[in-house]
Amino acid sequence: MKVFITARIPEEVLAGITLDHAVEIHDEDQPIDRARMLKGVENKDGLLCTITDRIDKEVLERAPGLKVIANNGVGFDHIDIGAATARRIPVTNTPGVLTDETADLTFALILACARRIVEGDRMTREGEFKYWAPLHFLGLKVTGKTLGIVGFGRIGQAVARRARGFDMKVLYHSRTRLDLSQEKHLNVSYMPFDELLREADFVTLHVPLSSSTRRLIGSRELEIMKPSGCLINTARGPVVDEKALVEALRHERIRCAGLDVYENEPELSTGLANLKNAVLLPHIGSATIETRTKMALMAAENLLAGLRGERPPNCVNWPGSL
Repeated sequence: MKVFITARIPEEVLAGITLDHAVEIHDEDQPIDRARMLKGVENKDGLLCTITDRIDKEVLERAPGLKVIANNGVGFDHIDIGAATARRIPVTNTPGVLTDETADLTFALILACARRIVEGDRMTREGEFKYWAPLHFLGLKVTGKTLGIVGFGRIGQAVARRARGFDMKVLYHSRTRLDLSQEKHLNVSYMPFDELLREADFVTLHVPLSSSTRRLIGSRELEIMKPSGCLINTARGPVVDEKALVEALRHERIRCAGLDVYENEPELSTGLANLKNAVLLPHIGSATIETRTKMALMAAENLLAGLRGERPPNCVNWPGSL
């Protein structure tokens, strides 16, 4: 069958697909442009895409025989699930594969913000490190502080486990509260959303993007946080009202923020890049060799199952009308 792949994937994964199928690939790290996407998907049986690709009705109309859309990533809000389901096309993702990496990066951002790591590195490289003094370049202590986790799925719970090593008090808020035995096992306490924002020294976001979580953190929520508080976002960019965050950081309504994702990625809101109290990363939550390879393998397994007419292992729109 004919397959279109929208970005480079590891050679060993690609070889497993080309063994039995004819593959056309956009063999670049740069995101595919719209014209190339529309041309590439024409009359294909399978599509392996990434989280930067907009898969809408126009794309689907170019491939009337499409049997499966395999997303190389966890989030799938860039795919028109309704349109795919109406065409009886299974859509898949790669869940669970980046839990540890994202939790690790969350703590990297907590430490980088609290101890001003990026700012200090820049100062040292620029030759501005001239002396040591008792009150020079002070940051925040992490050990023993209160961590507020918003969204308590796999990644949120992994962050809570890491917080044990820093003797942190962990609060969490989630749509579904854990039972008391689970809370005791993880040594966490449930709190209503506003109370968590008010109590936490560090607030970290781990919610999916939906209509209810879009701009979950805005001006009101930033006003509730402690002036000494730090906001971390390794979830989805639009969960935070970025303009409101820039204003809060600029006027020191909160102390600092660490971001791996952005509201209009890859563009940054005006002024964000100039703020010394913001640590900004290029969406690298899953960017380890091991994890990106495993993600591609999972996407390939989903793709091949769909081409065989089987239910893929990680299908997000099955059962239902398929």
